[in-house]
Amino acid sequence: MSPSPTRTKRMVVASCAALLLAACGSTKDTGGAAAGGGAAEVGVIVPLLTSPFWQSYNDYVPKMAKAEGVDARKTVNSNSDPAQQITDINNQLNQGVGGLVVAPLDSAAVSAGLDQAERKGVPVVAVDVAPTKGKVAMVVRADNVAYGEKACAYLGKRVDRGKVVQIMGDLASVNGRERSAAFRSCVKKRFPKLKVLEIPAKWESDAAASKLDTLLNANPDVKGIYLQAGGVYLAPTLQTLKSKGLLKKAGHEDHIAIVSNDGIPQEFDAIRKGHIDATVSQPADAYAKYGMYYIKAAMAGKTFEPGPTDHGSTIVKLPSGNLEDQLPAPLVTKENVDDPELWGNTVE
Repeated sequence: MSPSPTRTKRMVVASCAALLLAACGSTKDTGGAAAGGGAAEVGVIVPLLTSPFWQSYNDYVPKMAKAEGVDARKTVNSNSDPAQQITDINNQLNQGVGGLVVAPLDSAAVSAGLDQAERKGVPVVAVDVAPTKGKVAMVVRADNVAYGEKACAYLGKRVDRGKVVQIMGDLASVNGRERSAAFRSCVKKRFPKLKVLEIPAKWESDAAASKLDTLLNANPDVKGIYLQAGGVYLAPTLQTLKSKGLLKKAGHEDHIAIVSNDGIPQEFDAIRKGHIDATVSQPADAYAKYGMYYIKAAMAGKTFEPGPTDHGSTIVKLPSGNLEDQLPAPLVTKENVDDPELWGNTVE
């Protein structure tokens, strides 16, 4: 992988600290005006705060805003409601914000808010989820296809045949769709002796628990599980397995191999205890940092082009025409779970 995403607290300082007259590193800046974005406030909208991942992101936002010199308002929580998120966007626009950093709940539905922002001339940066419609200055996100592929590769090397489960995210989100399709496709191509059982859980812990319970009643011989969001699925999965006497530590002959996504401290603790085997660390700190970085640039009239950056990522052009900065997201196992550079090991 590229340099650990948790190093972002120390990176881009010398060459990009103030976003003066050029965009970062090898990423081309085609904008014009001097940086700074004036004194306009930035509205920040989070999708939910019931997940430890989003709680961590929420905590990073004011710290990273201050470090980037962005006047960020207190975050607004859309409480897992796409319609409420559109209302939240419109409320922020009506209150005169100069920029928005939004983590979309629904990749298509968010376009209503993005269109309104474009009409008002207010730039938007999308974090974690890419909109399929609507204009944004940048999408700050890791490669979600890679999440599904990494989970598949890890499980496939530990489970040679039998049933594996993927507890999917919301398929209204491009994240849920990409992780699901990538895992499914990888298993079919690389590990044809595995049978994938799927649970659509919409990022909801209760749905994950009840559907996994039902699935295990009919399939007690499951050999592996892929959790597309450890923040909401880890606890209910472990509780369900424990209640059925299926929670065996790594190394036990009946251990169910589990790979997760998020990189929260609770996952790291579960890896250390042998309850799960791996997770893909989504960079919550870098999401906040580069959300602020790019909104400041957009408010200053700057634009970017596809290509490598100097912070270990690559900007790509999406089918929608928007650009996406794909930040590194490393696989974490028992071998590197104690790495102090991982953001999940720095949460207080």
